[in-house]
Amino acid sequence: MGFIGKSVLLTLIALCYFISSVISTSALPPMKLITPLPTLPPAKAPIKLPTLPPAKAPIKLPTLPPTKAPIKPPVLPPVSPPKFNRTLVAVRGVVFCKACKYAGIDNLQGAKPIKGAVVRLLCKNKKNATSEATTDKNGYFLLYAPKTVSNYAIKNCRAYLVKSPDAKCSKVSKLHGGYLGSFLKPVVKPENATIIFNKLTYGLFNVGPFAFEPVCPK
Repeated sequence: MGFIGKSVLLTLIALCYFISSVISTSALPPMKLITPLPTLPPAKAPIKLPTLPPAKAPIKLPTLPPTKAPIKPPVLPPVSPPKFNRTLVAVRGVVFCKACKYAGIDNLQGAKPIKGAVVRLLCKNKKNATSEATTDKNGYFLLYAPKTVSNYAIKNCRAYLVKSPDAKCSKVSKLHGGYLGSFLKPVVKPENATIIFNKLTYGLFNVGPFAFEPVCPK
């Protein structure tokens, strides 16, 4: 093949290539430009919710019967304090001579009763009423207050140990108020709280026991 043949062949090949490129270009639609997607930040991991224990069913309270209205107690009238019958006053007690072992001490252990000791009752009312009594062989005395004195006024009365028949046991001790005066204490038992003397009712009161201090050898 000569030079001319080679030129014609190359021209034909170039023409075929051109025609095929034109055909392929016209057959395909125009390509659109691809828009790049926005770059998003990395998503955070989902928060895991705490797992709660299953809820217990509510406890059903027992149904109680309706309560009854409280019974209102009856209103009672006020109670008046007991009234004491007015009586005359009688006072009793016992007088001793202390043992030398307990001289000067408020103790009647080993003490002996004194016969003939004098006890006085003094009631400081309008007339300062007084009365006296002496003890028997057992040292016991019972004296009656003047009739002007009643059990309503005993707060003004005091009993005193006055005199002893024994010179060796004659100093009045302070035991139970024998020296300074003893308050009168009513007898508690109702059956023994009163006595009858000369057909008159006396309220009975206790004092003492009283005592004298002994003169002891040194």
